[in-house]
Amino acid sequence: MAANLLSRLPSIPYGQPKEGKWSPVTSTLNWCEEDYVMTVWAAEIVNTTTNFLFMWLAARGIRNCLSNGHDRIFLIAYIGYLLVGTGSFFFHMTLKYPMQLVDELSMIYTTSLMVYATCTHRTSASWRISLAVFLFLLDASVTAYYHYLQDPTFHQVAYAALTAFVFFRSLYVMEVNIRPKFRSEERKAAIPRPSNGVKAVQERQDDRDYEILRKMWKMIACGLGIFLGGFAMWQLDIIFCSTLVRWRRNVGLPWGILLEGHGWWHLMTGIGAYFYVQWNIWLRYCLNFRQDDVKLMWPQITDMPLVVRQTKPYANGRGSGNQNGSAKKNA
Repeated sequence: MAANLLSRLPSIPYGQPKEGKWSPVTSTLNWCEEDYVMTVWAAEIVNTTTNFLFMWLAARGIRNCLSNGHDRIFLIAYIGYLLVGTGSFFFHMTLKYPMQLVDELSMIYTTSLMVYATCTHRTSASWRISLAVFLFLLDASVTAYYHYLQDPTFHQVAYAALTAFVFFRSLYVMEVNIRPKFRSEERKAAIPRPSNGVKAVQERQDDRDYEILRKMWKMIACGLGIFLGGFAMWQLDIIFCSTLVRWRRNVGLPWGILLEGHGWWHLMTGIGAYFYVQWNIWLRYCLNFRQDDVKLMWPQITDMPLVVRQTKPYANGRGSGNQNGSAKKNA
């Protein structure tokens, strides 16, 4: 029905696939977008240009980390996020195997950084070193085996497993350390309950934390929903590729661009990943008992959330502290 409606609008006919500046294709993957139809300079122009959102959100995240003194691991994660978008840009532009490796393996490396960030908070130096060595060896093994196997399914399974781990680990850490009824012993020691019967102080802390959890769950629902929506669009693009190609040609340009499922995957997963890192930045402050040092800037659901400092950071990235105390960084 949508294709029929679009076909009634003014449009430009699609051209025929042709040789491009980067021909021949050497990647082990080729997506549903027809190659070199709109320009000879990019094999898949829609899949190429949709990565600009990745790059813009990465730059926004990098600037946010630098201007607010967030933990260094999140700055590195956003740099990795920028590498993912840039690698995907060049992969879809050229459809060359080396660019495919840059695109896909940077996804593994960036997710491994988030594994490190999620699993090393308030841990010993020996544990952090051991985990870093393990993740390095894991990533090296995935790289070597994927290059040997050249099976995209292996990469997709590895990426999905790492992503699922960091997501559910972050959920567990959030609930156990922020929700008042699950208060950890460490938190009880850092923020003792008032012993003089001032119940209002306890209630005020609990209300603050419940409000933080409410906003965090809203961020999670939005980010995860957008991410999974992008995955669904990608799968539809794979399953119904021949039908979608026919529809695109029927409706012409620019309307056919709306039927590029892998392009929607780029846009939606880029937004979902951005939400995830911002959530973890905020979560890290809460784990350091510094909830009052930051606030979430998210005026409406259509905006990109941003965690900003309410206190001026010192040169080394630490805040000025508050009644909840401050904690030493681990990354």
